Amino acid sequence: MTVEERRRVKRLPREVRERQILDAAVRVFSECGYHNASMDEISEVAGVSKPMIYAYLGSKEDLFAACIHREATLLLEAVTQGVQAEQPPDMQLWHGLGAFFQFVGDNRESWRVLHRQAISQGGPFSDELLAMRSRAISLVDTLLVRVATKKGLEEHATEALAAALVGAAESLADWWLDNPEVPSKAVASRLMNLVWMGFGDLVEGNTWHPRDQ
Repeated sequence: MTVEERRRVKRLPREVRERQILDAAVRVFSECGYHNASMDEISEVAGVSKPMIYAYLGSKEDLFAACIHREATLLLEAVTQGVQAEQPPDMQLWHGLGAFFQFVGDNRESWRVLHRQAISQGGPFSDELLAMRSRAISLVDTLLVRVATKKGLEEHATEALAAALVGAAESLADWWLDNPEVPSKAVASRLMNLVWMGFGDLVEGNTWHPRDQ
């Protein structure tokens, strides 16, 4: 790197530099996993020195946590923006699922870090993912409550249904990582058909009971 190139590096705003480092870190963590990823490789991919990474984002552990926080925030923002509040609840959910799978499809490295790397490491790393999941459940719960309050479904039941839907979406997205040839809308449609047909009956008061009861 020439002197002039070093000067241009120094002129970059902090938020731009941090984004550059985080982009590189997500790529390396996704490909190598947390334990096998090295700060040397992240430094090389980012095009900055290791001391600069430490100065901006701290240790490898801090950097991984920052990656999880950023990617979880971006994912939830994408889903929230995808939900169209003026639409009926089923269409809100459809657009929300579409936004979720579109994000995963466009950011497979991000999802791999969030769902495979963060969970496997546990501790504070998975805590961030659990916080994201809690916010996602609250969002879906809100959609279901709007219907439940009009159709008579017990409101406390909607949180459990929302948790089931979020868990199913996460599992399907993880499956999709290994089956990328399936279009995102097809994946979203399969989940929508699986869950909404049941949700639709529930909110209309049609419930299943074992034959011996």
